[in-house]
Amino acid sequence: MPRGLPKSVKKCLEKSVDSALLAVETYNKPAVKFKSGGYIVLMVISWTSLFHAIFFKQKKKPFYKTNNRFDKKDGDYCYWELSTCLKEYFKTDTNNPIRKNLEFFIPLRNMIEHKSIPEIDSDIFAECQSLLLNYDKIMEKEFGKEYCLRECLSFALQLYPSSKSLNNAVVANPTTKPIVDFIKSYRSAITADVLDSGEYSFKAFLIQVANHQSKNTLPIQFVAYDKLDENQKTNVNRVAALVKNKFIQVAVTNKDLLKPGIVVEKVQSALGSPKIHKNGKEKDKFNMDTHTRCWKKYEVRPINNAQQPEITKAEHCVYDQPNETYLYTEDWVDFLVEELSKDGIYESLYE
Repeated sequence: MPRGLPKSVKKCLEKSVDSALLAVETYNKPAVKFKSGGYIVLMVISWTSLFHAIFFKQKKKPFYKTNNRFDKKDGDYCYWELSTCLKEYFKTDTNNPIRKNLEFFIPLRNMIEHKSIPEIDSDIFAECQSLLLNYDKIMEKEFGKEYCLRECLSFALQLYPSSKSLNNAVVANPTTKPIVDFIKSYRSAITADVLDSGEYSFKAFLIQVANHQSKNTLPIQFVAYDKLDENQKTNVNRVAALVKNKFIQVAVTNKDLLKPGIVVEKVQSALGSPKIHKNGKEKDKFNMDTHTRCWKKYEVRPINNAQQPEITKAEHCVYDQPNETYLYTEDWVDFLVEELSKDGIYESLYE
């Protein structure tokens, strides 16, 4: 650990590095099925602690405030969560690829924290790899090369990885659908330059080659695409074209997710389009106000302006971060129709 830094910075750095190393160790263990889940949870902890170290170094206190007083819980300060750290660190740079990569994992972490879904591992590998490479990049920028992880890690031994797609994951495990929907929605909502950036997702072709001419040459090396000359790029692109899938599925933004107004229409129709009279006027029995009361009653999403808007019941509701709004699933519609068909449920919403 670094010398000459304040104790608060050192403690955060120690926690950050330990969490990152544990994350990589978890991901690279062959027997572990909770690969992505364990890795993401630990890397979110690692990144959060790294930002806390940066802020402490900058003489900032990364604690939440209420009425100009630092919030406390159980006698300790309430530290900023990762989403708050990103706003403070990147400020108005909202389209930064490193930020977008981290914003991908915040809601994903909350979705998979209590689930084991190995089916998505291969598809989100590129984002997971960038999450680690970006960590070393920010660590070097803020604290120097001597604190980076790259000297501690080696290339993990690999078998041929699964080539299953996200759609295959849903077929294998239907409970993954809300998570798969979120992944597709997030990717399709970000700009093409961010999506293609190595800082958002690191993609590489690992191709078996004949033995190197020199016995001292490293068997595996990372070579940045943007550092190749034009002839080398042409060769890489030619090889890449050979191994691309013949059919490319274009992600559709928010496919299969519903706006609140559509939910209201579907539920009202499924209930038989009942009417009520209020203030001398006839109106739909299930309306937008009823829907709001429902998501509050069943706690499927946070209230407006919550500190963690992405914490939802993923089987019913997904937070659309780029648009700062909530979208709902067909399961939510079915659930509401079933619940509101029961005696007393509708009346309980207005008690």
